[in-house]
Amino acid sequence: MTKLKTPHRRFLSSALLFGSLSVLGGCAAASATPARPTPGLASGDTRDGADNFYTSDRVAVQRVAFKNQYKMEVVGNLFVPKGLERGARGPAVVVGHPMGAVKEQSANLYATKLAEQGFVTLALDLSFWGESAGEPRNTVSPDIYAEDFSAAVDYLRAQSFVDRERIGVLGICGSGSFAISAAKIDPRIKALATVSMYDMGAASRDGLRHAVSLAQRKKFIEDAALQRDVEFAGGETRYTGGTPDTVSEESSPVEREFHDFYRTARGHRSNTSTRPTLSSSTRFMNFYPFTDIETISPRPMLFVTGESAHSREFSDEAYRLAAEPKELVVVPGAGHVDLYDRVGLIPFDTLTRFFRANLK
Repeated sequence: MTKLKTPHRRFLSSALLFGSLSVLGGCAAASATPARPTPGLASGDTRDGADNFYTSDRVAVQRVAFKNQYKMEVVGNLFVPKGLERGARGPAVVVGHPMGAVKEQSANLYATKLAEQGFVTLALDLSFWGESAGEPRNTVSPDIYAEDFSAAVDYLRAQSFVDRERIGVLGICGSGSFAISAAKIDPRIKALATVSMYDMGAASRDGLRHAVSLAQRKKFIEDAALQRDVEFAGGETRYTGGTPDTVSEESSPVEREFHDFYRTARGHRSNTSTRPTLSSSTRFMNFYPFTDIETISPRPMLFVTGESAHSREFSDEAYRLAAEPKELVVVPGAGHVDLYDRVGLIPFDTLTRFFRANLK
């Protein structure tokens, strides 16, 4: 296990030259409009350089779309270093957003920072969320989420400027567990990193620190099943969990943490509520991403978590179960959501070192 001593960042020391994206083929491609903070909202806590909407003039960005194996359109932002040599094939990284979020929340930031370091990166909207296809919206489908990562690998391997044997994946929050699920059955993923990972299966079955009783779990399953009857009869869709719209003195620290990102200008996006549908959410009960995690070896895995993150138990458990080579990095003083956007805390140099070493 590695425990970082100080927050740190590393940037390229020289300006990068512009590189054309005209080589894109077999997909929909258009310039991506930079996401910006939503006006009129409270600013949120911007300590430690919180910069969810970071952009870079050293990186070219394109909106792309491609199909997964279910023939559903997956939409993403492709980030290409402007210094990428014409005719060269470079390493690439797929970046997945937190559960219930969209690519403009955390994923774009990580993709931009890694692109500044020379990687081609692809931040995607998982199916049923953001700009990607899937009805009803906000549906829980961990199998399709994992498929989206493999579909992103399909897309990158077809690009003339990507080395098809040097593709990695980075999953943030819930996407960490979906990325693991994908990597177990997709050996084309050569290196895997997670940040503030949630095991969405364990979190749904047992809650944080096993705080959910079996009786509570069964009640939730019953409510979700009965909601299927309502929706089959044409009734209104119900949603569960997610980030509260407001916080009060009675709100838990976890609720406050998520609210400060998703409901303020710090990270708010109007195209996500973060709340999955109630009738589909029980599918996470059958999701066991850490089962057979050791079979990913000898492909390397890196788990990054905050020292005080409420989700740290999941990174600790994944690290315990994974086979070598593996690495656990604990960021001092960081919570779960801190690693979504606080560039003064996020160990981008550690991620860069990991992917450079393992996608060479």
